[in-house]
Amino acid sequence: MAQKRKLFEEVGAERPEPQRTPAGGMIDSPRRGARGAVRVWLMILFALVMVMIAVGGLTRLTDSGLSITEWRPVTGALPPMSAAEWQAEFDKYRAIPEYQIQNRGMSMTEFQFIYWWEWGHRQLGRVIGLVWAVGFLGFAVARKIPPGWTGRLLLLGVLGGLQGAIGWWMVASGLEGDMLDVASYRLATHLGLAFVILGFLAWYVFLLGRSERDLMQARREGEPRLFRISTGLLHFTFLQILIGALVAGIDAGRSYTDWPLMAGQFLPPYPFELEPVWRNFFENPGLVQFMHRMVAYALLVFGMVVWLRGRRSANADTRGRFHAVLAVLALQVVLGIVTVLYGAPWQIAIAHQVLAVILWVLILRARFAARYPVHQSIRGK
Repeated sequence: MAQKRKLFEEVGAERPEPQRTPAGGMIDSPRRGARGAVRVWLMILFALVMVMIAVGGLTRLTDSGLSITEWRPVTGALPPMSAAEWQAEFDKYRAIPEYQIQNRGMSMTEFQFIYWWEWGHRQLGRVIGLVWAVGFLGFAVARKIPPGWTGRLLLLGVLGGLQGAIGWWMVASGLEGDMLDVASYRLATHLGLAFVILGFLAWYVFLLGRSERDLMQARREGEPRLFRISTGLLHFTFLQILIGALVAGIDAGRSYTDWPLMAGQFLPPYPFELEPVWRNFFENPGLVQFMHRMVAYALLVFGMVVWLRGRRSANADTRGRFHAVLAVLALQVVLGIVTVLYGAPWQIAIAHQVLAVILWVLILRARFAARYPVHQSIRGK
């Protein structure tokens, strides 16, 4: 017969302790992966893609994109190493319409200038692909990818590979026929995908900057309506980025340099002179610049509507993020006007493109706060 126990007798020594769940449950369990290290890796990729967009813009502004007429993903990593190899590359360039119609008589030194720009652009793409591959494989082998993140990180690599293929598809459009530059709609596709990749990278960096438990709690305090309207602003901005790529693709920014009118009138002269009519929306410099202007005005108005909604947020951090969006959006409109008035010199044009990148990230940042607001005290501090 078992002995009776005293009321306050210690019993822990005779019974095994129950298994304790780590603080936060399974969400914050030890097998959550190397979130911090993965985040740093994605931040490096983010910086490289930002540089890539700027270099791509400069490649276009210096008319360097068609200087390399072949797509050699592996062997093309090495530039010409001798005078004979340089001459061979120059001969290939002299066979395309851009040289024959626009750059006939170009010297070897001038050709080398545009060649190095395009080579650097492609080389940076290879570096980005290598950084992604080494990082992904390293984290996968070490089993440090956070749960649920393998597909997301693999998606980045797939999009990067697709971007390289689209880049060549873009270049190929300017190597035959009577094209002096790449097709503007292919340029828009190439730039648009770059912004999509940058957007995924930014969003993933935001997510990994906070624990899963924190994100789940924050989502309960989210503002669905503000999230939806900021998503609309994101899509509207993306449309304007694509139209801006059309402007760059046909040098439409240099066709009319007066503002607010175009050649002294609201609509530019001969907006639908090309046949069939749909070509004008992609290839008519006057109409393309007109579309870019009108969408910019509409985007500014919609941005103000989103800001008015954002400034009513009860969360001080969220309000601050939407203030930043409106400030940069207004600055971007002003810089766009300056770009037109000065005939789109490369220095101002590239600043306009870089500011578009900053605006894109700030919208994503504000949208993230609408979904996952930063916790604040009752007093809002």
